[in-house]
Amino acid sequence: QIPLPPKIDPTVSLMTVEDKPDVTYDEVGGAKDALEKLREVVELPLLHPERFVNLGIDPPKGVLLYGPPGTGKTLSARAVANRTDACFIRVIGSELVQKYVGEGARMVRELFTMARSKKACIVFFDEVDAIGGARSSSEEGGTDNEVQRTMLQIVTELDGFDPRGNIKVLMATNRPDTLDPALMRPGRLDRKVEFNLPELEGRTQILKIHAKSMNCDRNIRFELIARLCPNTTGAELRSVCTEAGM
Repeated sequence: QIPLPPKIDPTVSLMTVEDKPDVTYDEVGGAKDALEKLREVVELPLLHPERFVNLGIDPPKGVLLYGPPGTGKTLSARAVANRTDACFIRVIGSELVQKYVGEGARMVRELFTMARSKKACIVFFDEVDAIGGARSSSEEGGTDNEVQRTMLQIVTELDGFDPRGNIKVLMATNRPDTLDPALMRPGRLDRKVEFNLPELEGRTQILKIHAKSMNCDRNIRFELIARLCPNTTGAELRSVCTEAGM
């Protein structure tokens, strides 16, 4: 008897699946407003679905997180997954651009099949501009068509699941202007959450978060260091702490 191939391809199962990420809200600094909006559209429907039933409305299916690189988009998504006890699947957009026809679309299909089997699941598409770019009318060869097929499969999957169900889709990009309107319309990506560069208070908080695990002098003036680092992202402030430790 010939065994049938598995329903979900091993390459899909290898995508980062964290049953419960270990990042908490306390570890996300400098993105207070963005995190508040994200909690409203992801945490509330997963933890208190009855509120939406009473109101008679459907919660948002998908959320677009956009802003400069290093401002905490992925970190915030993982923190929300931790709070909701949801499984966290992270997909890099470029991983879905495959060599063979239909391969990327099949991976998307199996990804959502895997997500449906979980109690609660957050599917996080990082660098979504690699597959969600606006379609052009010019013929640019096979790769471009393949990227479009993959994106249309994501659109189909977004239309295909119940907004009151157990799946929430988050997408992150630092180029929201390049995305296809079909992906951006309400009913697919209902909310757009902007992650800006942190303010002085946020920068001070980020420095304190990263210095917490370090062996530091007690009277370090974090606010002064934050003042000396204007227009920096959370990732850059983390590297400041790392360099200081080195």
